[in-house]
Amino acid sequence: MLMEEKVKIGIIICHRYHRCAGGKCLRAMRNREGAFSIYQDKEIELVGYTTCDGCPGGNIEYSPEEMKKNGAQIIHLATGLIVGYPPCPRIKHFKKFIEQKFGLKVVIGTHPIPQNYYLVHSKLHTWDSAGWQKIIQPTLATEAIRLAYD
Repeated sequence: MLMEEKVKIGIIICHRYHRCAGGKCLRAMRNREGAFSIYQDKEIELVGYTTCDGCPGGNIEYSPEEMKKNGAQIIHLATGLIVGYPPCPRIKHFKKFIEQKFGLKVVIGTHPIPQNYYLVHSKLHTWDSAGWQKIIQPTLATEAIRLAYD
């Protein structure tokens, strides 16, 4: 794979997963899966990884600034914010706030949605609205890939 440019990113995860070691996000980043599929011809450097600090997301006010100082160009709001029970009700606000306050592009999602979460949210009709359908698209992937992230 020929890398045309380097992109520096930060990842913000849901605090309920604060003990997560980032394995699925890092694997998806390495394999260019899920929301990281937009970087097929680019080298990715992770310059920050933190939680939102719990509801209502107090760390959203501060952590993007540190990531930006470390060179971040794009902030990824982790897939855990999409698949948690319930999904983060502030995710759209977080995206808008970070983009406005820090001038950073925000991508919703990191690794592909695991199949077990996909099945439960499908039964619950969590993502039936047009807004949620748009949000989950970058992390939806195929069933085979979703199963690999269970």
